[in-house]
Amino acid sequence: MTATASVPAANTTTRADLAPWLIVALGLAIMYVPTFSNLISGIWGTDQQGHGPIVFGIACWLAWKKWRPMWEASENKSPSALGWPVFLTGLLLYVLGRSQAILLFEVGSLIWLLTGILLLTRGSSALKAQWFALFFMLFMVPLPGPVVDALTMPMKMAVSYVAESILYGAGYPIARSGVILQIGQYKLLVADACAGLHTLFTLEALGLLYLNIVRHDSLVRNVTLGILIVPISFSANVIRVMALTLITYYFGDEAGQGFLHGFAGMVLFVTALLLIIAVDSTLQALMRTGRSGRKHEESGTVGVRP
Repeated sequence: MTATASVPAANTTTRADLAPWLIVALGLAIMYVPTFSNLISGIWGTDQQGHGPIVFGIACWLAWKKWRPMWEASENKSPSALGWPVFLTGLLLYVLGRSQAILLFEVGSLIWLLTGILLLTRGSSALKAQWFALFFMLFMVPLPGPVVDALTMPMKMAVSYVAESILYGAGYPIARSGVILQIGQYKLLVADACAGLHTLFTLEALGLLYLNIVRHDSLVRNVTLGILIVPISFSANVIRVMALTLITYYFGDEAGQGFLHGFAGMVLFVTALLLIIAVDSTLQALMRTGRSGRKHEESGTVGVRP
């Protein structure tokens, strides 16, 4: 009599569970491969929207990282009927966006569809596990041109003003006319890619990703750092414009608009990340000092009678 090895039921169950997801992935690929192909050959190839594929890649990584916790958290949970209106809304946005060439609807519909699919298949627990990955995808959705133009000009004016004021205070021969900086014999136009709304969005995404990775226990610390990401992003933009201005002043217009211009973009994100870490460390030190002060006061009052 010989013993026969049996296939564990868990493997069969795993394959059966993954089969519907493969069908979902195939359907989404058929719908959105043309969309992403157009994005890559279009606006994702520009300086203003070059962060799009990076944001999408990070969002996919975040979703994959949360896949196992999502599966375990929603193992015995029932699907949510709320997924149907969310899913249908996503389909409507996709049809409108694709047929009318509205990228805001076409790209944004992916977030609605993924949210609806999670609710319909694994319930609200799955959505809770994957909420940040879906939220992070918002930063890859192209914004309407009129909105971008209306908000970008005031931002460029503010960045130009601050950069000109700092350099002038440092003794450089610089003047400003609107968003045009003149230093020495050179004139520089502060472009949208240097201080526009898209740059702010990219830096906001970087700051929120940092918050998600470090995962502080203190709600006050998280909220404070999240609010301070906006002025941090503005400061990083000012530093980039100042760097390009000084590069042009010392090395000429060709250096400022050539390789060093692209390198300044890298400096922008490194500067923003360093500022975020510095502010986070400062908040940690302040909170530690506050806790130490309270403990000292409490220990000082022990045994004291009125």
